[in-house]
Amino acid sequence: MPAESSRALVDSFGGEYARYRATAEGALAQVRDDAFFATLDPTANSIAVLVKHVGGNLRSRFTDFLDSDGEKSWRDRDNEFVADGQERKRLMDEIWQPGWAAVEQTVATLCDADLVRSVTIRGKPLSVAEALCRSVAHTATHVGQIVLLAKHAAGPAWHTLSIARGESATYNRNPTRERRP
Repeated sequence: MPAESSRALVDSFGGEYARYRATAEGALAQVRDDAFFATLDPTANSIAVLVKHVGGNLRSRFTDFLDSDGEKSWRDRDNEFVADGQERKRLMDEIWQPGWAAVEQTVATLCDADLVRSVTIRGKPLSVAEALCRSVAHTATHVGQIVLLAKHAAGPAWHTLSIARGESATYNRNPTRERRP
């Protein structure tokens, strides 16, 4: 097997994480601070809470990924869902960025052969592939929530992060956002 193909599957996971991060950050860039902390109702999560949760989850899962349980003893998951008045910049710098850095650093060390290795999350053994699939799905769910809340907050000023309505045929003639074959 050629050396470049020994990371093809892992690189696909890395590509998906990068795509979801870019999507979330494209949405976050369109949100004013008041909307970043706003909730639609008293039981709903704000974008700030979602940023805390995604960052906390990724940092916990991908710190010491192959060698320790993905639910770290130092993680305070319940606090991730508390709007505690932290500044936006601090949340982004101290929670969001380190979470994504943990993913990027860990995925960069993996090869396709690692996908069958076992990791543990909350005491449950999973293959690396299962853990990555689970994490990508979890992250995608919350990125979708961030995008929806950001779009709602931006209103008519929203700039689409995907193919605009009515523009599919134009996009399909030059699909610039697709992966290379």
